[in-house]
Amino acid sequence: MESETAIPSRTSEQTGFNASDIGSLFQRDTLLVENFFNDRRGKTLVLPEQRLMLAILEDALQCFQENCSAKHGKKKQLFENVEKWFFEATDGWVFGFESICSVLGFEPDYLRKGLVRWRQKKLLHRRSAPLWKHENVSSASP
Repeated sequence: MESETAIPSRTSEQTGFNASDIGSLFQRDTLLVENFFNDRRGKTLVLPEQRLMLAILEDALQCFQENCSAKHGKKKQLFENVEKWFFEATDGWVFGFESICSVLGFEPDYLRKGLVRWRQKKLLHRRSAPLWKHENVSSASP
């Protein structure tokens, strides 16, 4: 009776496994939750800073575009400040244009060339537009 309930032993020739192969079956599972997050913890800590840098870049682009044709006052000063931020070297300042581009994976010179082309196109379009659009003058006669 004992022979009927006993588990038959098999040799390594029958199973294809030897003692060292069996040990490899019980290695740590790399998909455990704590391993997954521990491997990525350093990367997720950077994401808020990247979001802040992207927000700074987006705000600077909006300020550049909204104020590029300003002739005086606060809007002109805003444009001059953002233009300086885009086009002057920042000496490694963490929130300088070149540093932000580096962190976000953008090429600063490519963006600068795009800004110059955009501004030239905007100013050319502004010069070719009728005068009444620039001065908010109605086309109706008084």
